Amino acid sequence: MTEILTIQFGKRGLTETFIESLAKTFKNHDLVKVSVLKGAFRDRKELENLGKTLCSELKKKFGKDFTFKSIGYILVIKKWRKSLQIQEK
Repeated sequence: MTEILTIQFGKRGLTETFIESLAKTFKNHDLVKVSVLKGAFRDRKELENLGKTLCSELKKKFGKDFTFKSIGYILVIKKWRKSLQIQEK
């Protein structure tokens, strides 16, 4: 079973330092929880936008696909080993 690491996201917002520390974490882990301070965002839409931004920034750094799921004020981000392919009908 893999270990899930938790990182805290606070008032400073999305900084380059936070993205770098998250990128270093994904070198050794496939699944990371980002615990978001409740005062950092007012609503869930902003939290969803943070998840999308983090996944796109990580994809730029690694070239792999990342997905996220928000549960309350926690983002669970997963790194996929194979690239995700959207099936078109």
